[in-house]
Amino acid sequence: MSCRVTDYRHNETGSVTSGSQHGEADSAVAERSTATSPPQRTTRNAEQAAHADTATPPAPSRATEPHSGHRLAKRYRLEECITRLDGFSSWRAVDEKLRRAVGVHVLPADHDRAASVISAARSSALLGDPRFVQVLDAVEETDVVWVIHEWLPDATPLSTVLQSGPLDAHEAHALVSQVSQAMAASHREGLAHLRLTPATVLRTGTGQFRIRGLAVDAALRGISSEHPQRTDTEAIGALLYAALTQRWPYGEGGYGLNGVTGLSKSSKESLAAPDQVRAGVHRGLSELAMRAMVNDGATATSQQQPCTTPEELSRAIAALPRIPAPEPPPVDLAGYQRTTYQRGSLGAGSHGAPLPQHAPPPPAPPTLPGRTGAALKWGVSALLIAALALASWQLADALLEGDAPPDPPAKSAPPVSEEEVAGPELYPIVEAVEFDPAVPGGSQNPEAVPNAFDGDPDTFWHTKNFYGYSTFGNLKDGLGLILDLGEPKTVETLTVQTVGDTALEFRAAGPAVSTRPSQLDDFELVAQDSGSSHTLTAEEPVTTRFILVWMTDLPMGSDGNYRGRISEITVSG
Repeated sequence: MSCRVTDYRHNETGSVTSGSQHGEADSAVAERSTATSPPQRTTRNAEQAAHADTATPPAPSRATEPHSGHRLAKRYRLEECITRLDGFSSWRAVDEKLRRAVGVHVLPADHDRAASVISAARSSALLGDPRFVQVLDAVEETDVVWVIHEWLPDATPLSTVLQSGPLDAHEAHALVSQVSQAMAASHREGLAHLRLTPATVLRTGTGQFRIRGLAVDAALRGISSEHPQRTDTEAIGALLYAALTQRWPYGEGGYGLNGVTGLSKSSKESLAAPDQVRAGVHRGLSELAMRAMVNDGATATSQQQPCTTPEELSRAIAALPRIPAPEPPPVDLAGYQRTTYQRGSLGAGSHGAPLPQHAPPPPAPPTLPGRTGAALKWGVSALLIAALALASWQLADALLEGDAPPDPPAKSAPPVSEEEVAGPELYPIVEAVEFDPAVPGGSQNPEAVPNAFDGDPDTFWHTKNFYGYSTFGNLKDGLGLILDLGEPKTVETLTVQTVGDTALEFRAAGPAVSTRPSQLDDFELVAQDSGSSHTLTAEEPVTTRFILVWMTDLPMGSDGNYRGRISEITVSG
């Protein structure tokens, strides 16, 4: 099976490139048709790299040309060639050892970018942030260099998602928030992307957004930037612009999206804000997109300073008021019977015609025929007359004697305690920290810990990825969060919401413990549960200041890896 070579001209007309969701075809095709996209226009070096696809390719390698069925390291079997570009190729492959799909970049060892690709892949793998598509392996052999990365079968590139229309404000907010936070974390580790596009941002089946190609995509194409943080920030602004308007804000368009006129290097007009391009766009998100894109003709619509780093953009997003999810469409209930009022003129159709009515109820069953039916009717009538006569006689007798009919005795309601009226008391969580006794001083995702008790079930704290086994890859007994209530409280119930079925334990420190414990044995087991919605209740209320939410078994994510995610915690007594 030969490598499928993509026709780049198709994408220039706005049609969607065929091929796998996780192939590099979307990225490579769109890169050619959008040489003015933000990551490529920020600096002269980046602009030159953006045209690398049209430049003279490197001299061919003496290495064996990879083909379908070829095996790397006697483990990874190449299945489908996604793209072949500028001396390297990208494939969908199968990890025969773990029996899962993976992605593979292959390039000759004598390629002039081989060393930078290996370096970028290894740096990206060390980051270990699950918001990025993870690099699983990077190897340099005698004649070939290959990089193995995750393959997400249920994820869809943003370029494909936007073909059906723009995102609503709630989902667009989630997109820019998650991407900016992820890029801020990677820049703190000295890693830039430089090719953030609708083809490299994926939406998973759970509605989360993940980024592929961190550092590696730019290394494969020789892209560099003098101001990497500014390049990635402007790219995030362009992603938000596209999500709100279904238009690509540069040049003639790209990634299957039409462009917005008025922005080019020689244009004297500034780019129209998203809320000017499409009606109903959220004003705050529209301003954020423009603040991130202040460069080369795009100007902000407010007096606020532009966002020049992902960290600044992330803080600006966090300052926005919460955007609620859209209401689900109303459901027309089958068998609903309209009232008499609705059947009148107000319930008529648009032309005054009455609305269709339901069929009349079935007729009552016939009465008993003949003498039997007549006898029954006369008997019932006689009983009713006798009962009325007796009741009238008793009432008249009572009135003559001057006594009113006695009132029926009132039923007294059972007493309600103050505790039942008030309900359980919710205790505020003053502070929470990660707890990993197997790696003292180690961290999973400390910046996201407040998401576990912020009252928003759409945000969560998560662990790193673990491979092979749900028990943390058999590397440790568990992970968790220590909750500090500020002072000893009488705790009865701990409720925890997780993403995916997770095994949890509710543990508590002793009532006299005033400093945060550092060992698992410092906490006593109170209750345990498994599932995604946990209500852990103590047999007897416990007095404690420190509570440990301890995970012992993790769910598998859509990518075949294991990770723990806690979206909401409440403590009550």
